[in-house]
Amino acid sequence: MLQTIRENSQGIIAKVIVGLIVLTFALWGVESLVSLTNKEPAPAEVNGEDITKQELFQGMELQRRQLLAQMGENADPSAIDENMLRQMVIEGLISRRVMLQSAKDMGFHLSDQMVDQIIVSTPQFQVDGKFDRDQYEAVLRSAGFTPLMYRDLIRKEKLIQQAQAGYMLSEFTTSEELERLISLDRQVRDLAYVTLEADSAAIDIDEQELQAAYDKQASALVTEEQVAVDYVLLDRVALAKPDEVSESEIKAAYQQMIAGFKSEEQRSARHILIDINSERDADAALARAQELRQEIEGGADFAELAKSESADLGSAQEGGDLGFNARGVFVEPFEEALFQLKPGEVSEPVRTEFGYHLIKLDSIKATEAPTLAEAENDLRDQVAQDKAELDYVAALERLSDLAFSSNDLKAVSEELGLKIRSSGLFSRAGGSDLVSSSQKAIEAAFSDQVLNDQLNSDPIELDSGRTLVLHLREHKEPRQLSFDEVRDRIESEARAEKAAAQLAEQADSWLAALREGKQLADLDADKAWQEAVAVDRGDQSVPAAVLREAFAMPRPEGETPRYSSVALGDGSRVIVALKGVTDGSTELSDEERKALSTMIANQRGQQIYQMHAEELRQRAEVEIN
Repeated sequence: MLQTIRENSQGIIAKVIVGLIVLTFALWGVESLVSLTNKEPAPAEVNGEDITKQELFQGMELQRRQLLAQMGENADPSAIDENMLRQMVIEGLISRRVMLQSAKDMGFHLSDQMVDQIIVSTPQFQVDGKFDRDQYEAVLRSAGFTPLMYRDLIRKEKLIQQAQAGYMLSEFTTSEELERLISLDRQVRDLAYVTLEADSAAIDIDEQELQAAYDKQASALVTEEQVAVDYVLLDRVALAKPDEVSESEIKAAYQQMIAGFKSEEQRSARHILIDINSERDADAALARAQELRQEIEGGADFAELAKSESADLGSAQEGGDLGFNARGVFVEPFEEALFQLKPGEVSEPVRTEFGYHLIKLDSIKATEAPTLAEAENDLRDQVAQDKAELDYVAALERLSDLAFSSNDLKAVSEELGLKIRSSGLFSRAGGSDLVSSSQKAIEAAFSDQVLNDQLNSDPIELDSGRTLVLHLREHKEPRQLSFDEVRDRIESEARAEKAAAQLAEQADSWLAALREGKQLADLDADKAWQEAVAVDRGDQSVPAAVLREAFAMPRPEGETPRYSSVALGDGSRVIVALKGVTDGSTELSDEERKALSTMIANQRGQQIYQMHAEELRQRAEVEIN
């Protein structure tokens, strides 16, 4: 048998198979064969196409960065709900994928040359107005992209934009439609209104009505599930002990600082700014700057000219003095000119986004390394922080081990010297203390591990320097609220509901009477109309709800007003009398008419494309894993 196998292995078929195996190993590694039988499904599939884990990861990272940027300096990464973020990103990727598939089906195409042109003309990738590969790659790295990934992204986005533009550019507005829209937009209306109010406190509510209202919503009248936890907090800041830093450690840190110190040149300069404005174009500004330079060369005092001529109000009164500055402070053209000057020299006019500058270099100095005495306090803090970071990492590892192996927080507290603290009761909606304000801590507190198994939680990283472990202390199940507990709330709601019903009934009665020709004084002698004449759609002197209702009402017939009513947010109700409608002027210049027509067509095209995208999403065969 062995001989048979040996003989067959020399055949051409066997050699081809072995060759394919070797090629697979070489290109994709051993895991490529192992994964054939253990392939993890893609996060989602859209019409037979996979949305890859890489796409999901990139999308989540990009969205996470945007959220943290919106949070500002005190951004808390733990406040981001990862499950919600994942769901949101996947839905976005699915929508983009169906739109991309549709664009390809419609035959849209983007050549490699067009992609190249888009990239080289992107301002963020340029230095001095020209494409710079180093800048290009640096920007991509900071955003988490490789050049190939970015090219693919550009291609996909532009294909979708082409399809969208096809819908937008296919729409148009007829002249009659434009005239009508302009007239409606500029239309003004004459109206009057009167407010009806009910005193909810005077509404009679008996106990039977309250009981009936309670029984009707009893299933929703329950408390929230709540927990209270004990926890220990490992805080890196608390581990820093500057007082325990030795003199030898400070000296060693100082020597290291001196070894890495680089003297930086600083330059003291003055400048005169000739700005470009509505009264002076770029050529005139340049000419004036050249005139001033000639005056300076002829002996005029630079500082005095700066006071009278410079448009930089911040420095003009100081004779244009900018003080000592190193590189990286000024805009690039200004900086390059400044660092080419010798003391006492005045530059040629330098153009920046602010206008034209004349720059005079007064003096140059080099920064010097601080003495040990000057740097001691900062070095002491830095050494303490560095030691705290090492202690924190070691304590974090031990915290994880102890939390896993212990049934409570006692061993963790004793070994790591961490105080056991307690939170108040909080629900899944969270609260304002250290634990309940962290979404990660809330999820851990209500997890099976903590809530049902009553084990310690895994370490929960609140931020880069704080980690906690929590343990269940108290658990309150949801319970039915009794009638007495919610009686006041139910009574208030019932009174408001009954008052609204009475107001609606009164309004209907008044409307019927007014439409029959009765006057407001016949209904209530103390009431008077509030008049509003020639109001447009943006008028702010009339309540917004009243204005919307007035512009939704049909035109009055002759001198007879139209009547309607509308409820306001405060529980009151308003009777509206529409007395007249005046259509707006349709006079526009040809340029204004063309711009408005284009805008309306584009808006309609966007709406139609959005409906198209929503229909594509509904029809798509989507599987989310």
